[in-house]
Amino acid sequence: MQIIRIKPIDTDYLLTTRDIRYKVFVEEQNVPADMEYDEFEESSHHYLLLENGVGAATCRWRETSKGIKLERFAVLPEHRGKGYGEALVKQLLDDVLPMGKSVYLHSQERVLGFYEKLGFKAEGERFEEAGIQHFKMYFKD
Repeated sequence: MQIIRIKPIDTDYLLTTRDIRYKVFVEEQNVPADMEYDEFEESSHHYLLLENGVGAATCRWRETSKGIKLERFAVLPEHRGKGYGEALVKQLLDDVLPMGKSVYLHSQERVLGFYEKLGFKAEGERFEEAGIQHFKMYFKD
């Protein structure tokens, strides 16, 4: 397993992240494609997890007025259950926590427990995003 921090010039890697996100969010979860790709693509910090040189999972983070937002975690179905999502979360936390800012994410309701095990706590009411129920979660160390 290898996690790559993608630079804007790594177009092949960026295309792979988009491909993974399309398969997971648009095809599997029925998120409209125009909602999946947004105005933050270029300003976000993208990550790609490779298994034997092949894209298996992806995510990104970006700075907002509220802190650091972790988002777009996607693991291809055939690679789930291998700890790749956890590896990505831990890598992002290692990279962003030294900035000293609040770290948060919008968790789909069905994976709240996954993020809770990694130190996130839900705050506020459930809300809908892209037709899927979510909770805002903050990292509490």
